[in-house]
Amino acid sequence: MTVQAQIEQKLKNGLALSHVEITNESHMHNVPAGSESHFKLVLVASEFNGLSLVKRHQLIYKILADELQNGVHALALHTNTAEEWQKKQQTAPDSPLCHGGSK
Repeated sequence: MTVQAQIEQKLKNGLALSHVEITNESHMHNVPAGSESHFKLVLVASEFNGLSLVKRHQLIYKILADELQNGVHALALHTNTAEEWQKKQQTAPDSPLCHGGSK
């Protein structure tokens, strides 16, 4: 199973997600071809209601603790309630290009 598939499975098992997008953005960074180390997560979940942005991120970090300790270097997190997602017209910003390394 790919790291991306593991992440998706864990998130779906750990949260009541109404929307999930997981994008491997490793190719945008100075890593070997085929790496699975940088991911963008766009999540909409009822569990985010009433939680600060920091608490939402901590919840994701807890669910993905094993992946973060074993090769996943970075997560771009976009965590929304259903209402927030509607206000954003169901879009998340593009990730910036990597400025580190040779890229």
